[in-house]
Amino acid sequence: MLFEIVIIILVGWVAGILVNALADELPYRRNPALPVYADGSPRPVTAWSGILAYVLNQRAPEGGKPNTKRNREYDPSNELSWRYPATEFLTIILMLIAYMAAQQYDVPFAQQVFWYIYMAIMALIIVIDIEHKLILFVVIIPSAIIALIDAVLLPVPQPSLPNALIGGLIGFVTFYLFYKGGFLFTYLMGKMRGEEINTVAFGYGDVMMITLTGLMVGAAHVIVALFLTVIFGAIGALVYIVARSLLGSRYSAFTALPYGPYIVLATILMLLFGEPIRMAMMGV
Repeated sequence: MLFEIVIIILVGWVAGILVNALADELPYRRNPALPVYADGSPRPVTAWSGILAYVLNQRAPEGGKPNTKRNREYDPSNELSWRYPATEFLTIILMLIAYMAAQQYDVPFAQQVFWYIYMAIMALIIVIDIEHKLILFVVIIPSAIIALIDAVLLPVPQPSLPNALIGGLIGFVTFYLFYKGGFLFTYLMGKMRGEEINTVAFGYGDVMMITLTGLMVGAAHVIVALFLTVIFGAIGALVYIVARSLLGSRYSAFTALPYGPYIVLATILMLLFGEPIRMAMMGV
């Protein structure tokens, strides 16, 4: 078991490096490439990992030639931010949680492989959504295909293909209504306040994310995931408001907050621990 845990940690670490590399390029509509610093200069192999870059003091470029085609405008510093090691630790933790859940519920190895892929995808979605407030189709569409392949090849313990499709439809329709309702709400509030409001509670990326959730966990579990997402979102917004108040910064109404991490959290919970959570919440 110890050997397996070490392997999972290594897999999570490598996956975290890959997640960081994709999170650097995909939001700019660029093809995946080898890791670079914020100015586009290449990172040495030992600095491809955020953890190693911090340990070896290779956070900043040393004489590398900047590449304007691959620089990252959003990053004010050429030094690697805390996001890089944090993402690697996140993927390692998610992989370990998936491994422990698989051991607890005696999940077949083939299904575990899909779970580990999902954990890397969830980490990528979280990083991009927090940094850019984007959930990208280039991430969601391949992930949806993977979920459908999972449903076809391994209908147990994951949902069968019909159940996965119904789950995706439930998630899509529910959040699409929220998405459209958000536009109506902001329009009416803008009229009442006499000002234009350009933010909405749900973006279309959130709609696609919950659709992916339905494909991954099936019809019954996605219903619980919807409830959990709303609960987590409300708690997160409350914590944000309280934190801003404690820091002496006034909260501005209609501030756009990334919703993807809450959907991801609900997705992971229902994917790995769906049955006991559904029984606890719904009794069925």
